[in-house]
Amino acid sequence: MSQRAIRAARYSDRVKWVSRGLIAVVVLLHLYIAWFEIFAWIEVGPDVFPTLDPAIFEGTTDIAANQGVYNLFLAVGLVWSLLIGDISWSYRVAMCFLAFVAVAGITASATIELSSGLPQLIPSVLAMVATSISYRAESKSAILDA
Repeated sequence: MSQRAIRAARYSDRVKWVSRGLIAVVVLLHLYIAWFEIFAWIEVGPDVFPTLDPAIFEGTTDIAANQGVYNLFLAVGLVWSLLIGDISWSYRVAMCFLAFVAVAGITASATIELSSGLPQLIPSVLAMVATSISYRAESKSAILDA
């Protein structure tokens, strides 16, 4: 193996772990959001959304639980992307679910308040950038290995 191929493989490994770490952050965030919306809406909701009337939370538990299930789907999809062995397929699944999270962050920022969407938007966009860099590095490393 050439020195160039060894350097490319090391770089590929580093950026892959950064990408996976950022995806894990997004997964953990969405697991928390799912828990909060499904199980703790009435108790935690007024603290998370202080600008809303606290009385609104009692009547919206079913809607919040439904939203929580969707957030759980986002987390599960991202975990799935981490378990796929094929580089190309894993990249596509990760980018798809990260894009869903980014759109959710943009929507929350536009419709609720900026601070409610940024915790979804920023990590998902960073993960998309890192995942794209990782995919390119892994593809290049695979070519150099051949």
